[in-house]
Amino acid sequence: MVKKTDSTPSAEDLPEVVEVSVDAETVDAGAPEVMGDESITLAVKPGGDELYHRRAEARGDAPEPAAMLTDDRLIDSSGRYREVPEGFWQRFLYEISFHSINVGDSRAVRERKALDRRISHPFEQGTRFVPVLTRKGGVGKTTVTTLLGMALAEVRDDRVLGIDANPDRGTLAERVARSTGATVRDVVNLASGISSFTDFAELVSKDKTRFHVLASDTDPLLSEAFDEDDYNVVADQAARFYSIVLTDCGTGVVHSVMRPTLERADGLVVVSGGSVDEARLASETLTWLEANGYGELVRRAVVALNTATQGTNVVKLDEIEQHFVSRVRDVVRIPYDPYLAAGSIVDWSRLSPYTREAARELAALVVEGVAEDSSVR
Repeated sequence: MVKKTDSTPSAEDLPEVVEVSVDAETVDAGAPEVMGDESITLAVKPGGDELYHRRAEARGDAPEPAAMLTDDRLIDSSGRYREVPEGFWQRFLYEISFHSINVGDSRAVRERKALDRRISHPFEQGTRFVPVLTRKGGVGKTTVTTLLGMALAEVRDDRVLGIDANPDRGTLAERVARSTGATVRDVVNLASGISSFTDFAELVSKDKTRFHVLASDTDPLLSEAFDEDDYNVVADQAARFYSIVLTDCGTGVVHSVMRPTLERADGLVVVSGGSVDEARLASETLTWLEANGYGELVRRAVVALNTATQGTNVVKLDEIEQHFVSRVRDVVRIPYDPYLAAGSIVDWSRLSPYTREAARELAALVVEGVAEDSSVR
């Protein structure tokens, strides 16, 4: 609990720096636990930036805890002490000057790191559920789920899971190297015995990017039998071990699994192809969601526009994009990639740089959306 050491000033009398007293264990939630009941005096700018302030009279006899020794406080990141620059000429100048000249990263590297920071934004608590859906089959929904999952998992420090909830024999698990024959049905049957992440990890396949995939049943009859209760069991188990759960949904928006999927959703990705009928069906998907009480989810959704579908070359993609921008938060175009067109296992490192960049932008938008507000249920 943060307590001011003096009365709160008025807006006109607000000082340049306000001193506040905080418990040591609340200084940094990510730092090791601080033992004892000592307090630390911090200086807080009105704009919100915290400065370390170590006045002995305010601290008393209590020693300064280890939590105060942060990277921002101790590491000199200016001039020659900045990180080794990335970029050919930047690194060349750094080396020939015997590390005395450090101009920083190239523009491309700065942009890459900025996108990394957007994707790796940490969540305060809880698992974020993001369905990937559309009412039209064959528009690349499973491919988009795979690309999104890999883009997230490659950068983030936490765990990302993709659940294949397609009742028509989904193929999400076939886009990564299959390391187990287990499916969602096994999670349902073994739920009471799953006591650790190690137990759950035995039931999923893992990509080199650290993206985990839980397969659907290969028997269409069993897939169809995967209902609302089963999905909730799987989702509850996934929420114990993963920070982001992507659900590759089927085309049937009235299937029983869709209701719990949408009720848990913190964000939404709707996939559209580049043809007229594909765009119409994707837009109708948004209309159905709005009519069934998910209007806020639609407004915060992202549309992945797959430009590799048939008919794209003769369609005005700008017009399709403009239409969706009027309805959702943003649109990302997924370019044609011959490696993806093969429909086999996706190797992130072999994808076109344009494909990876599009997937990373989609991942950043998804993270920003679910980080803003997770109360859309």
